[in-house]
Amino acid sequence: MAGAVQQGPGTTTEERHRLPVKTLVSASIGNAVEWFDWTVYATFVVFFAGQFFPAENQALALIGATSTYALAFFFRPLGGILLGRFADLRGRKAGMLLTILLMAGGSMVIAVLPTYEQVGWLAPVLLLLARIAQGMSLGGEVSNASAYLGEIAPPAHRGRYSSFFYISTGSALLAASLLGVVLTSTLSQDQLESWGWRIAFFIGGVLGLVGMWLRRSLVETEQFEENADKARATKHPLLQTIKHHPKAVVQLCAFTLLSTLSYYTFFSALTPFAIAFRGADKTDVFIALSIGTALFVALCYPFGALSDRFGRKPQLLVWSGAIAVLIVPLSFLVRDNLFSLIIVFCTGLGLYALMASIAPAIMSELFPTELRAIGIGAWYNLTVATFGGTAPLVITWLSNNDRPLWFFWYVAIAAAVAFAVILTLRETKGTELR
Repeated sequence: MAGAVQQGPGTTTEERHRLPVKTLVSASIGNAVEWFDWTVYATFVVFFAGQFFPAENQALALIGATSTYALAFFFRPLGGILLGRFADLRGRKAGMLLTILLMAGGSMVIAVLPTYEQVGWLAPVLLLLARIAQGMSLGGEVSNASAYLGEIAPPAHRGRYSSFFYISTGSALLAASLLGVVLTSTLSQDQLESWGWRIAFFIGGVLGLVGMWLRRSLVETEQFEENADKARATKHPLLQTIKHHPKAVVQLCAFTLLSTLSYYTFFSALTPFAIAFRGADKTDVFIALSIGTALFVALCYPFGALSDRFGRKPQLLVWSGAIAVLIVPLSFLVRDNLFSLIIVFCTGLGLYALMASIAPAIMSELFPTELRAIGIGAWYNLTVATFGGTAPLVITWLSNNDRPLWFFWYVAIAAAVAFAVILTLRETKGTELR
């Protein structure tokens, strides 16, 4: 290795900075499958709502389907607590294998579910049960994958390692969006509503099997191995997070409030909102979302590296401050025009990449190892369930009542709250995990 600076026996600066690409890709592809399955529901909900609810009133069918989406979110905290504790006791690898099994299974079940016309109200009940399994799965996935990436990363490069989490997420969302472009371009409205949407869920189930195979190659983190006995000896771990780390809990909830609203505004809620209430062409919406998502993926790694150099806190302040100022003006550009839609998605998702790129690093740095997965799993998912799961329902309800702009003011207020709390965060770049 000519030109590398020697640091010690057999170690160079170049070697210390080399990313374990195979490990990061294996962990992140599994996460990508989780988010592909989860996002497919929100992306295609406008097409299959009438299949599981009475189709005579399309608005009520859409509210019913988005309500199912929202209800499943409230099982995310339960999944975060149970699967997070499972990962703190049994290991990050075991937890991530279990979560992807639940997610893929739920997706495959939805792909073959009978319709309301065939079995009546049993159809939405079965849909809800499948979504509950996926909600619990995603609740555990975020905490376990975040803990895994944070624990295998060197302190000076945790931001870069962290960025792989949402690189995988963004790639999955891009795949879901491109699938939307393909299906909406090649199938008629009747075909999409009768069976076309099932293709997306079936693909998600198959990808889950691939993700499980890839995750089998992961090795357990040293941080977990060294603290496993301490985790097993910890009584009432959820209570311990509040008792001994109350500031961390408040900080996590505050920036997760804006993070989840940003995510579900741009990746989920805007798609049915633009199509159903602003008259936007469905293919244009998917194209704009795809372009914005590609930009998001491209920015995650540079922003992760930027946080390792200049710090997490400045990046979070720019993100929250910009959302507070720009979200309402952006809402006026959501209309039947491809160029304006591209501006909306690229601006929103470009800003969101500032936070998403370092989210696992920030969350991992808030709690000690024996409480890390359950601490993230419980409080992150409780906030997401409360504000993210209801986002599509809220924007649909407000639009039906001729007050769609209220939703964007709601996001702006959340951004101001997040900005104020982020000011209280300590800078953690380059620090050792507790």
